[in-house]
Amino acid sequence: MDRKFWLLRGLRFFFFAALFITVAVLATQALWNWLMPDLFHLPTIGLAQTLGLLVLSRILFGGFRGGGRPGGWARKRREWQQRIAGRMEHLSPDAREKFRQQMQNRCGMGWGSRPEKAAEAAAQQPA
Repeated sequence: MDRKFWLLRGLRFFFFAALFITVAVLATQALWNWLMPDLFHLPTIGLAQTLGLLVLSRILFGGFRGGGRPGGWARKRREWQQRIAGRMEHLSPDAREKFRQQMQNRCGMGWGSRPEKAAEAAAQQPA
């Protein structure tokens, strides 16, 4: 019974995967043949060429890692911030402030600014 269940489940997965691929290929072919010959004077394509086009676009733009990892850039940014914060902990307060000033001069106004320092600076400026 358990073996039959897994066999049916595997067959169902294969059927729906094949159905999804077929629908994607047919939709891509229909869109290509509807738009590209009129807009760019390109030839119409068949099913095999459409499948090749989809595989090529997946290789070039998506890779084969399951659609990418959501939040990958955010995770890398967080890791970078933690690495910089770890390096800054070992600096003396004077060296830390000197580093912040150098980065602010090089990168712009917002680098390393803290809200409490911005409030102090705003309070010290004449109105």
